[in-house]
Formats: sequence, C-alpha cells, structure tokens
Amino acid sequence: MSERALVVLSGGQDSTTCLFWAIERYGKDDVSSITFDYGQRHRIELDCASKIADCAGVPNVQVPIDTFTALGGNALTDDIEVDDGTADANSLPNTFVPGRNLVFMTFAAAYAWQNDIKHLVTGVAQTDYSGYPDCRDETIKSLQQTLRLGMETDVEIHTPLMHLSKKETVQLAASLGAIDAMALTHTCYKGERPPCGRCAACEIRAKGFAEAGIADPLVSQ
Repeated sequence: MSERALVVLSGGQDSTTCLFWAIERYGKDDVSSITFDYGQRHRIELDCASKIADCAGVPNVQVPIDTFTALGGNALTDDIEVDDGTADANSLPNTFVPGRNLVFMTFAAAYAWQNDIKHLVTGVAQTDYSGYPDCRDETIKSLQQTLRLGMETDVEIHTPLMHLSKKETVQLAASLGAIDAMALTHTCYKGERPPCGRCAACEIRAKGFAEAGIADPLVSQ
C-alpha cells in the first residue's frame, strides 16, 4: 500500500487538528479526507468538514451510513435533549453513539483498501474523551489488528491526540498553523452556531483554549 493518508474528518476541532497533522507528516498531495453522513441531527457538521477540507486544500468524500439513525437511542441522531455539562463518571453521556467510531474506522479502512492508502488518521483521545469507550487507545489498537486480519492489509491507524489534553491539542493545532481553520469547525452537541457554551463538548473546548491562552476563532470572530 502507498504511504498516503486518509483522515476521518468530522468537521470538529480534533479531526481538523489531525488533518493538519497529516498534511505536515505526509504532505498535502498525499492526504485526503473522508466524512460520514450517519444521520446526525446537526447537518452543519457535513458542511463544516467540506469547508475545512477546501481550506486545507485536500479532497473530501462524504459517505452515507444511515444505520445509526435506524438504531436511535442517543442525542446525536434522535430528538433527545443533550445533557448539559460533563457526563457522570459512572455512566455514558447520552451523546454516545454505540459503535460509531468502530464503524467509521471500518468503512475508512475499506475505502483506504480500495484506494491503496496505508495510513488512517482519527482524532479520538482518551484524555478528554467524554466517557466514550470507543475513543480509548486499547480499543483502537485492537481494531487495527482486526482490520489487518479481516482485510489482509497492513493498514495503520494513527491517533495523534490520544494522550493529549485539550490544552495540548490546541497547542498542537497552533504549531501546525491550524488555528484559523478552527473558525470553520463545529463542536457543539446542540448544533448551535455560535456554540451554546453549555454542553460537554463546548465546555471541554472552551477549557482547552483558555488553558492554552489562545483565543478560539469560532467564538471570537
């Protein structure tokens, strides 16, 4: 497989940082991005991902996956009120979409296999991961081995943010020249723009920028 990279681009802060990380590591000509339309309530994510890819100068393909809408039961695909604040340490937040990252990476690997791409890049992180078990390092490592066995491939999954705090993620974005692109991103679980500032995603993002001492262009523009 070629030494090209495919970034799973959600339109959010973390995947945007990973896109610029991949560009620095592999070169713009060898980086592309993939975005999944999984029936998310906030369609703005898809538009943001497209704009971010255009800003970075890399191709973006959007792939439909409607199964999560059919399964339902979470605040990102159903008409369920998003929990304010961070999740209880003993339970998963209602924004958890069971299997989402596992399915995303499987489809990304299939796309990579068909397009002779070796490297997959995703913005999952277990440090500030809101309680999502499919963002853990052991989950991704296990999935990589499963994909290699199931597709007879030497695909590699890269998680540049896995052990970084949100402060460190913001600092990484700054070092990669990705801060301006953050104005195009969407993080708010409630789908609001400007962001609501109350949901877990907004709180974690605001905390990271504040601790890094960098203004978030999404809210300061």
